[in-house]
Amino acid sequence: MKRAGHAIKYGDNVDTDVIIPARYLNTSDPAELAQHCMEDIDRDFLKKIKKGDIIVAGANFGCGSSREHAPIAIKEAGISCVIASSFGRIFYRNSINMGLAILECEDAGKGIDNGDEVSIDFSTGTIHNLTKDEQYEAKPFPPFIQEIISAGGLLNSIKKEMGI
Repeated sequence: MKRAGHAIKYGDNVDTDVIIPARYLNTSDPAELAQHCMEDIDRDFLKKIKKGDIIVAGANFGCGSSREHAPIAIKEAGISCVIASSFGRIFYRNSINMGLAILECEDAGKGIDNGDEVSIDFSTGTIHNLTKDEQYEAKPFPPFIQEIISAGGLLNSIKKEMGI
């Protein structure tokens, strides 16, 4: 599985309250959640991104509450992957369950700048900053987790496995 897009860069400790503010948690509609993704940290987020773009951040991305709405909003907004130096534990698990591709890589979190063009090979964990011609190595997920993400989340993966 490979992805490519332009980087949208954020710093450390981006919490789930700014990814999807609590005032919008009265819906579980992914399209509606996406309309408010990142608006408390970046009002122009939806204007900046194109389908397939990549969020790059520092340490502890997705810290805070356990809401699965955060990875849903990011994914539905069109972001193909989040690369961060580290993730909040619950966000990390929710991302896999919801089918949002994520990679943990401190060097990429520090080396990629806003607007850089990035390609990712999930089978190897290789992140290539095409703008700077730099390469970073993340630990790839095992094949079964790659399959969950590729299927669009845990539920879709189970349905696929059961032939539903």
